[in-house]
Amino acid sequence: MSKAPNVRAAYTGTFDPITNGHADVIRRAAGMFDELIVAVASNASKKSIFDHQERVELAKQVLADVDNVIVMPVSGLVVDFARKHGVSVLVRGVRGVGDYEYEKQMAVMNRHLAPQVDTIFLAPSPEYAHISSTLVREIAFLDGRISGLVPSLVADKLHEKTGG
Repeated sequence: MSKAPNVRAAYTGTFDPITNGHADVIRRAAGMFDELIVAVASNASKKSIFDHQERVELAKQVLADVDNVIVMPVSGLVVDFARKHGVSVLVRGVRGVGDYEYEKQMAVMNRHLAPQVDTIFLAPSPEYAHISSTLVREIAFLDGRISGLVPSLVADKLHEKTGG
């Protein structure tokens, strides 16, 4: 697949923690656009295991080998971030019907707020379709095996946080 010319895209999420599924979608999306911003969101309504800066740093480390990916913190409306940074496409990962329904609603609202910003949905590769940050956190807190679900450096940090 060839890249869309001169298009800056963004993939937003809380990434608590960044998983192999996130990394898969990000790497594939990076191949489609000139530049992909991974916008690590702060979300006061979620109880995060990693603070905002830790999540930004982990994403930077995990994605350091992808030349056209920039990791940035974001707070507030995604469409405001998109306008400020010249983003015309939002990338969203969808694992199944539940994700799709939620993401479709968000895409339509974002389109209402910023008609110049489109949203595309990418399904993760099959080997990552079962992974969610929520499940990874739960497994880590119960001292379960998280290898293969997150990059090894993230697994190490999770073990530090959970005492696993």
